[in-house]
Amino acid sequence: MTGDAPVAGGVFAAVLTPLKADLSPDHRAFARHCRWLLENGCDGLAVLGTTGEANSFSLPERIGMLEGLIEAGIPGGALLPGTGCCATADTIELSRRAVWLGAAGVVMLPPFYYKNVTDDGLFAAYSEVIEGVGEAALKVYLYHFPRMSAVPIGLALIERLLTRYPATIAGIKDSSGDVGNMTACARAFPGFAVFSGADDLLLPLLEAGGAGCITAVCNVASKLAAKVYSGWRNAAIDETNAQLAALRGIFTAYPLIAALKEVMARHGGQREWRNIRPPLAALGEAHAGALLKAIEATGFSLPAVP
Repeated sequence: MTGDAPVAGGVFAAVLTPLKADLSPDHRAFARHCRWLLENGCDGLAVLGTTGEANSFSLPERIGMLEGLIEAGIPGGALLPGTGCCATADTIELSRRAVWLGAAGVVMLPPFYYKNVTDDGLFAAYSEVIEGVGEAALKVYLYHFPRMSAVPIGLALIERLLTRYPATIAGIKDSSGDVGNMTACARAFPGFAVFSGADDLLLPLLEAGGAGCITAVCNVASKLAAKVYSGWRNAAIDETNAQLAALRGIFTAYPLIAALKEVMARHGGQREWRNIRPPLAALGEAHAGALLKAIEATGFSLPAVP
């Protein structure tokens, strides 16, 4: 297989990973959640990323999750799986498999164990992956998340990669929280798809020529983000954008993955959603009550789940 279509832009959820009681991936629930997201505002699905607890899973588990989605009928063209690992060989294997399964692209962290690395080192790492995968269909979306990776991806490195691999380096997910960095990137590289990793920065990024968002909160608020994305030129979108930003603020006041899983558990009546791999932990009753009360105060409600 090859990638079904390139990603032009839109609203992508950084998809949560449902787990069974033994903390193994629940493939059936995963596909069901992905289908629900596509039916409720998402243009695509960034699976196996930070929100999806990807770095808590082995390489075979991650490949199995991707294969399970395709087998369940989730279109490859809707998928942007995270494939960046510390080991180059793992990144190559996972990225090659994603391409073979028809994924539209991959979101790729830099190798993130060693710190204070040079642009020369990062360029060499990305080059080794791209050439190791060896597939013309590979589309790489860089993943700039310096708070977690401590390995920033600067404009100079992006320019160098675009010059060497113009048909492969397709865009970036910027989870820095720095709107200035996002807008500078969008303006510096026309045609390079810049996605915000924060819901409240979607609107200013779109105004600067950005491509959309890839966010954790879109697991629950994708319909709001879709309204902002489709109507950002209209001043009437301000109220929707304010509600989306408020929800982002509420969720980020708690451990984000646990908070989102708690909301999904309560909304669908499926307590298995609370399962989370250590060292992360479930939210707990006291925090859960406050979280739900804060969400209710915004007037927001989730679409029905199957």
